Parts: sequence; structure tokens; C-alpha cells
Amino acid sequence: MKEWRIIVSSIVDREVSIPLGIVVEKRKSSHPWADWVWKPTAVFLNGSQDASWEILVSGDDFTQYHAATLPLTLHRKETEALRLNLMLDQPELYVVLQENEDATSEFPYVPLIVTASSYEAQDYHDAGDDIIEKIAMPEAVAAFVQAFVEEHHVDVEFIKRRRDRLNTEEQKFGKTPIFKTHTKH
Repeated sequence: MKEWRIIVSSIVDREVSIPLGIVVEKRKSSHPWADWVWKPTAVFLNGSQDASWEILVSGDDFTQYHAATLPLTLHRKETEALRLNLMLDQPELYVVLQENEDATSEFPYVPLIVTASSYEAQDYHDAGDDIIEKIAMPEAVAAFVQAFVEEHHVDVEFIKRRRDRLNTEEQKFGKTPIFKTHTKH
């Protein structure tokens, strides 16, 4: 519990991070073109920094690994997305797995990032072939995110922009209107 209090006391910073262990499951696939399905399934607080695909649980057709420990980084500019996430019945974290560039590795994916911002997760989704999964946010992490949002969120009022009135008889874009440049001979 001491570590939790230390983390909360640093919440006045613009950006804070807490380490989360990433659990990835390898499950036998029923699809004829794939032998295994890889999927992030959980996170836990204060995972070991040295963790690299440590087996947590194994069965006949599945294995769960502590694949890595990644920082959940909160920035004060993201508070709107964080606030919306906390309003859900079950707040979510998003874990992104990226294809492993090391072709000799037995693990085809590597954990890339964990985020509490659905906006950031959407950016990764739009960008390519990454695996992005929603995971239930643990209560302790939700309390940490809530404290950060309460400290840093500022409501920004929406201001509708008014259009300029345009005189269609005047020049447009710095050019003389076409009907004034041509003269009949």
C-alpha cells in the first residue's frame, strides 16, 4: 500500500505513470488458418520490470503469460478522454499488441502500449494491423486515474465559429471576377 500513496502524492505533475503488468493469453484457435489466437486479457499493478513472457497459468489449449510491464502514462491534456472513460459502468484500459519484428521469436506479438484513453487506442486501431483489446480497469487504477482527472481537468467551453459574410460581387481569392476580365470586341 505504501507504493500507492507515493504514486498519488506525485499527481500534481503534468504527466504521471504507473507500471502495469500485461497478461497475454495464447489460446488454441478453432479457425482453419490460424493455430493460435493471441489476446491481452488482464493487467495488474506493479508488475516486475524484468518480466518477459513468464508463464502464469497453463492448460491443454491455452497459456497465459506475464508478457511485459508497461507504464500507464496519464497526461493532463488527455483528461477529457479519461473523464469519459471513468463515466462508463466499467472503466477500461486498452492494450496494444504489435507484430514482433524478430522472426526467430516464438512470440508473434509484443506488448506496445497500455492506455486509458479511447482516443489514443483509436489512433492505433486506425494505423494498422495491431491487436487492440479493451480490458477492465482495476479499481486501484481507476482511483489513480480519477485522482489525476480531478487534479488536472479543465472544462473547455465550445465556441461556435461564425461564418464571414461574403459579398459575391467582390473579388474572390485575390482574383478579378471572370466576367469583368473578358471584354467583347
